[in-house]
Amino acid sequence: MLHRHWRKLELEIQSTSMISGDSLKNVYKSFVTDYPIVSIEDPFDQDDWEHYAKMTSEIGEQVQIVGDDLLVTNPKVIMGAKRVEKAIKEKSCNALLLKVNQIGSVTESIEAVKMSKRAGWGVMASHRSGETEDTFIADLSVGLSTGQIKTGAPCRSERLAKYNQLLRIEEELGSAAVYAGAKFRAPVEPY
Repeated sequence: MLHRHWRKLELEIQSTSMISGDSLKNVYKSFVTDYPIVSIEDPFDQDDWEHYAKMTSEIGEQVQIVGDDLLVTNPKVIMGAKRVEKAIKEKSCNALLLKVNQIGSVTESIEAVKMSKRAGWGVMASHRSGETEDTFIADLSVGLSTGQIKTGAPCRSERLAKYNQLLRIEEELGSAAVYAGAKFRAPVEPY
């Protein structure tokens, strides 16, 4: 039911049925077959390493499987292995969602990006909810040649500030600016 006053949608879901990780993986695969999907973020629970790996193995050549909650950007130790390192080793995904505020420092962010790129992964720099109009994420995205940035729809000033910064960077770079286009997962390195 749509509540016009609050502009919110209330869904009445009665079912308590659940599907298996394999069934959900197959739903995603059907979406990729039927629609021009290029990227899927966090398709499974953050600790479902098995199904992340299965999905990446089966459709990872066609689609970018982005680890966000799976990786939580920060390569913290978990069961003796860092999450990003574990995901690379287990081929659990093929792209990193980079959230600088979660990783802890710019140096650690650069380390995570280098590690991801060495594994042949894509990298998407990301904003966080509750962002300000600071444009650092746009500069970082270009500086690390991520080829991708996730900063939301251009509908609020803190988001527009980042897109405007990307435009300023492109203008400053002139003919040296390279649009990643279809090669967004492996953009040309500027150095």
